[in-house]
Amino acid sequence: MREVTIGEAARESGVKVTTIRFYEGRGLLPAPPRSDGGQRLYGADDIARLRFIRHARDLGFDMAALADLLDLAGHPDAPCDNADRLARDRLADVRRRIDALRALESELERMITACQHDRVARCAVIESLADHAHCGGPHARLD
Repeated sequence: MREVTIGEAARESGVKVTTIRFYEGRGLLPAPPRSDGGQRLYGADDIARLRFIRHARDLGFDMAALADLLDLAGHPDAPCDNADRLARDRLADVRRRIDALRALESELERMITACQHDRVARCAVIESLADHAHCGGPHARLD
């Protein structure tokens, strides 16, 4: 079995070294064995798990969902209802964010269209930002 250092595991998985350590600390990746010199040594299963984690994080799954997905992946004969539920929850969140982005887009377009390109004293963009009452409607924060 081929074992690699943390740097090589990072290169092969696309996950930064500091992030690998973070995942180990959170229990998402088991602590690897160490070489006689004290270096962490990772095998093919560890790298596959890191790739799984990276892909799930790229899709926006939070840490709790990720832990659940990793647990489910470790039980290949179990029903996939929970994985489906987690993916549906994530999709619903993405759709809420898309709706919020569309509302934000509309508000920004309204502000820009209302601007007469005259002076800051009469700028619709500045007025809207200074007083929320000038906005066309509520918009959600996306952070």
